[in-house]
Amino acid sequence: MLTETLKSLFNRDLNKLKLEIESYPNESQIWSIDKSISNSAGNLCLHLIGNINNFIGTELGKTGYVRNRPLEFSLKDVPRSEIITKIDETIVVVNNTLDSLTEADLQAIYPQIVFEKEMTTEFFLVHLATHLAYHLGQINYHRRLI
Repeated sequence: MLTETLKSLFNRDLNKLKLEIESYPNESQIWSIDKSISNSAGNLCLHLIGNINNFIGTELGKTGYVRNRPLEFSLKDVPRSEIITKIDETIVVVNNTLDSLTEADLQAIYPQIVFEKEMTTEFFLVHLATHLAYHLGQINYHRRLI
């Protein structure tokens, strides 16, 4: 079933996200911006954590997570250890939620209008996995530039 593939991809990329954050030689570099780079790796990471916990955790897993999207981009200097803990907690949310979904759940309309039109839960979960990969690539590039 698609959920096993998605779990594999989310786990791979969330673990890679942890590795990227851990690979910054200096913790303060996680929060660096320069020239036309408007988002730090730290803020992109907080955004991914918020995004996944909201759209997978709250909407599908009924975790009760409350997202504050503006803080994802305005918080600064969150300790690396706290970010890593949040990523680990997100992995648990993803795995628990995806394990609970049935084929009927995947084919159902996602419970929230996100892109101004209805879409299946399956489609939106694939989108969320590609969104994670997109920002993961940005973080990798940011780390190597900084």
